[in-house]
Amino acid sequence: MTTTIRDGAVEASIDALGAQLMSLRLDGGEYLWQGDARWWSRRSPVLFPIVGSLRDDRATSAAGEVRLGRHGLARNFEHAVVSSSETSVTYELVSSDETRADFPFDFRLNMAYTVEGGCVEQSFSVTNTGDTDLPFVVGGHPAFNVPAPGGEGEDFSDYTLVFERPWTYASPTIDVETGILDFSNRFTLLDDTDTLRLDHRLFDVDTLVFEDVPARTVRLVGPQGHGVVVSFAGFDYLGVWSAAGDAPFVAVEPWTGCATATDESDVFEEKRGMACLAPGETATHAFTMRPF
Repeated sequence: MTTTIRDGAVEASIDALGAQLMSLRLDGGEYLWQGDARWWSRRSPVLFPIVGSLRDDRATSAAGEVRLGRHGLARNFEHAVVSSSETSVTYELVSSDETRADFPFDFRLNMAYTVEGGCVEQSFSVTNTGDTDLPFVVGGHPAFNVPAPGGEGEDFSDYTLVFERPWTYASPTIDVETGILDFSNRFTLLDDTDTLRLDHRLFDVDTLVFEDVPARTVRLVGPQGHGVVVSFAGFDYLGVWSAAGDAPFVAVEPWTGCATATDESDVFEEKRGMACLAPGETATHAFTMRPF
């Protein structure tokens, strides 16, 4: 079931399967990638309780073995609608025998989407409903059409990612086959500049992984001034990705953690960015997307 919310000229549609954003429109123009199996059939999956990959899709934990494919389990389940209005909708996914078979923890995940002031906010609220600490990370994965609406005739390489200030940054490398990160082996993306020009060849190495992005904000923009601003306070990592084969989209992905790295053990609780909630505690993270 799909729910549509709107405020003024901005409209968003969300599917209960995975609580996935399916559409982001401004004045009727579609900014969100609409899925195409030639490149990537998803649009904006919810990442929980991991981002990226575990080594061999497995890890140990205080509660037992964790067995999760890339980006976790939330994207594969139907989420129940618990509240809705013209401008917002909230979904809920609770742990079950099926989820505990692969992730041996009890949780409640509430995904809320709100349209206000020209922005769509995507909020993750995680509650520990069990009697042991709950380790987890969350992440968004919205992919945006390139070119954006209003950018007819533009090319992928005409688009840039613009940061809040000039900075220098080198991304860790990622093993394309396993998804494992290597923070000791990096390549330079930015050298005292606020602008990264897109190029399909950038993504031959899979995902670009940013840490500590200035002001936790990035703007994807084309030469005619159309694009989207993603603001993600509280998310220490940002993934930027496009599919192989010159796909006409780019995903801008706020994460609280990242994939397993070469210098990490296979203990789930010891992964970078891992949060641990005590029984009964709730943690909330949210980011916004503003099309223009």
